[in-house]
Parts: sequence; C-alpha cells; structure tokens
Amino acid sequence: MKKRGKGIACVVYGIGNTGAANPAAAFVEVLPDGSVQVLVGAADIGQGSDTALGQIAAEVLGVTFDCVRVTSADTAVTPEGGASSASRQTYVSGNAVRLAADQAKRILKDVAARLLAVAPESLRFGRGDIYSSDAPGKRVSVALVARQSRAEGRLPVGSGWFNPSFTALDAETGWGSPYATYGFGAQVAEVEVDTETGEVQVLNVWAAHDVGKAVNPTSVEGQIEGGVVMGLGQALLEEVVLTGGATLTDSCTTYLLPTIADVPDIATTIVEAPEPSGPFGAKGIGEPALIPTAAAIANAVADAIGVQITDLPITPEKVLKALSRRGGR
Repeated sequence: MKKRGKGIACVVYGIGNTGAANPAAAFVEVLPDGSVQVLVGAADIGQGSDTALGQIAAEVLGVTFDCVRVTSADTAVTPEGGASSASRQTYVSGNAVRLAADQAKRILKDVAARLLAVAPESLRFGRGDIYSSDAPGKRVSVALVARQSRAEGRLPVGSGWFNPSFTALDAETGWGSPYATYGFGAQVAEVEVDTETGEVQVLNVWAAHDVGKAVNPTSVEGQIEGGVVMGLGQALLEEVVLTGGATLTDSCTTYLLPTIADVPDIATTIVEAPEPSGPFGAKGIGEPALIPTAAAIANAVADAIGVQITDLPITPEKVLKALSRRGGR
C-alpha cells in the first residue's frame, strides 16, 4: 500500500561567522572605456557570487552588467574576502563592493559636476551616463568622465571593506548577539511511502525563503533548488558506514547521492524583506535552503505512516522496522 503525507519545517539561520569578526574587502576601478574592474577575495564555487557582486557594482555606478569584469579569489591580486561559507558572501563582500564602487563614484561625480556645470548632489547614474536630475538634458557618459578624471590626475578607483556588527558569545553563559542579520525560511514536503517495500518518494517540495533582496532572482532560485536536493540526499540517501574504523561508503557506488530521477517538483517563493545593513537590502540564502528540507521530509513520512523516524537517512529498512514496531504496539 502507498500512503501520502505532508510535513513542514522552518529555519532561522545566522548569516556569517558566529560571534566573530567577519570582514571582506574589495577594490573597484572605472576604466577609460567606461568598463568597471572589480577585485574581490570571495570565491565563486558555483553559488553565483561573481555575478551578484558584479551586479552590485553595476547598480552603484549606473553601468550595464556586461561592462563589469570581476576578478575573484586570486590571492596574488585580490584583497581578503573570507571563506565562501556561512551564506555570507553576498552580504559581506557585497557590502565591500558597494562601498568601493561608491568611493569611485564620488570621484566621477565631482568631475562630471564641473563638466556639466551642475551641483554634484543633482547627478544621477544610469545606462552608462551621468545626468542631472535638475536639467535632464545635461548628461555625459561614464567613459568620458573616467577619461577626464584621469587627465586631471584623479584615478576613479575605490576601496571598501565591511565587517558585520556582532557581540561575542559570553564564555560562561553563551549569551551574545553573534550575527548582524538572519535568514528565515519554511519548507513543505509531500511524500509517498510504500508500506510493503519501505521506499520513500518525495513528490513535491514548496520552499519559501526571506533573502532580504534578491540581487539575481534566477540565481537565488537555483540556490534554493540546490539546497532542497542536498537536503533530500541527507534525508533519504547519504550515510557514512564505518566498520572497525574503516569507511565502507568511500565511493559514489556506495555513498548514494540524489540523481535527477530523485528530484521532485520544487516550487520556490522568494520573500523580499530588505535587510537595512545589506547591499541594496540583500542577505544570504546558501545554507538556509538546505537546513529545513530533511526535517520537512521526515515530518511528511511521519504523517504518512503514523510513526516518527528520527535517524537519518530514512532508508526502506528503517521504515519497515518502524511500521513493524507500530504494528506490534
């Protein structure tokens, strides 16, 4: 017999290092052709940080994304960015890029104000141009202003660094304020359990996560979907088996990972509640998307068969044993 169930789980996740310094730095230069060079220490390991950081620089300087080149994680030329962990790079390195780009922008603004004979505070940046909100007809390209700035001996460059505010945890009580911001999320899983074989199939996952502001919604959606798939592996497949100190699951033939055949329909909802301390309101989404998945699946299995399994992964053997214990009672 096949039984279906649904389960929900929620997550509150501290963005960045726990109760410790968490800095990152960036350099930004506007080149004579109007393009922008960004140097950051953040390592893009597939999460899309190069794209997000490039977009932040483009937004500050009013240029299109294709005008921005990001050089990242090269210890010979890039500043410190910290680890690509704790869902921190969009938030921490993103702020560093924003501050560096803003410093370069102030230099361009001073030069453009003289060229256009307008007040610097009236200037706006967009689509590769600098223009006056008081006199829209007065505009000049970022490229021309960058060249003029160089001619005057002022390089349109900026540096920035950011370290989130925190209070270290008290060694005795554990009290403190270890994070500057938090990620929030909730997931619902629907499963089907075969009570004869013990097999669990995840049919649907609904995932809603507060990301502050989605710098790149497609990338955020990919992060959430990837986290769900990783959580599915944790819930149903992945297990380290040790015997006499030897690892028996030392290859992908014995340590099972989800394949595309295991991936359910995933419906994502991006919740945008801008974080005041984040770059344009953004914060992290990497690990928060993973954390509630296994719990939601376990709760769905319990809903389907009437007994809670708390030992992961939930293998067919564990399901059958749980059913047997319930039947015995």
